Amino acid sequence: MFANTIGAGLGARSGNDIIPIPGTKKRKYLEENVGAIEVQLSDSDLNAIEEILRKYPNVGARYSDGAMALVNN
Repeated sequence: MFANTIGAGLGARSGNDIIPIPGTKKRKYLEENVGAIEVQLSDSDLNAIEEILRKYPNVGARYSDGAMALVNN
């Protein structure tokens, strides 16, 4: 299972108002993303994911200042 598939499955489990829209350039990746519909995350899975996210929080900017200067230009 791929991280994007787990992420899409997690988003789908979060509620009816969450629709993951991953980008892709190849058909095989699109098929993997569509496969996320079939992902069944248990409460144990969700707890493990939450524990990892607490242990390794997302901090800092996604892009450097130089890269951000190129966005939308």
